[in-house]
Amino acid sequence: MTTNFPASLIPEHDAARLRTLHQFQIVNTTPEQIFDDYVAWTAQLFNVPISLISLVDADYVWFKALTGATGIPGLVRNESMCSAAILAGHDVVISDYKPESCQLIKPDVAQAIGLNFYAGAVLVAADDSRLGMLAVIGKEPRDFSAAEAELLTRLAGLVSRTIELRYRYLAADQLAEWEDAQRELTIALDDNSALARYLSTRNNGIDLADAEVAQPIIRRIESVAKVLTRRLG
Repeated sequence: MTTNFPASLIPEHDAARLRTLHQFQIVNTTPEQIFDDYVAWTAQLFNVPISLISLVDADYVWFKALTGATGIPGLVRNESMCSAAILAGHDVVISDYKPESCQLIKPDVAQAIGLNFYAGAVLVAADDSRLGMLAVIGKEPRDFSAAEAELLTRLAGLVSRTIELRYRYLAADQLAEWEDAQRELTIALDDNSALARYLSTRNNGIDLADAEVAQPIIRRIESVAKVLTRRLG
């Protein structure tokens, strides 16, 4: 399954979206542990070599966190599949990176390093502005089930709320509280990572269609969401 793209990557109200994105003061910032933990866990759950958190700026897509590759701060907007994050109507974007599937985006970069699959769930602010993507990228073409799309969307929701939490603490000059929040969230994610390793080893992969596999993962996601809800008030 692939996403059918509209005629333009630039939505009508992109200026307003960019104002919201820049309000969070997270574009082109240094790595932070909690976001690194999110992409590591996501790559593990979907058994892919690469996962990333992207932020779609006016002309460039910044990678806030990236696992499975190094030395890539981001891509120009028309070369990144994550640019499709801001397209209304697509909460999950899926592509096999074939030129005919990516008519708006140059797939050359991905194809040059042997990447053949992309799925991304949109990061959405409280005012419904689309900020970027939580994405998974693989070297082999693959199907992406409805259950997988739902899980990726849930994870993107956690990332979106963490971006909001970060902004609240830093805007209030509460750096120590933000560091404490990261530690608490990291502990929760470490528990989730251990569970994912166990399920993957026991079942030779994580099959989200299996309720016995999916339910404990969902419970762990809900535990992280509770931490965010409490801290966001």
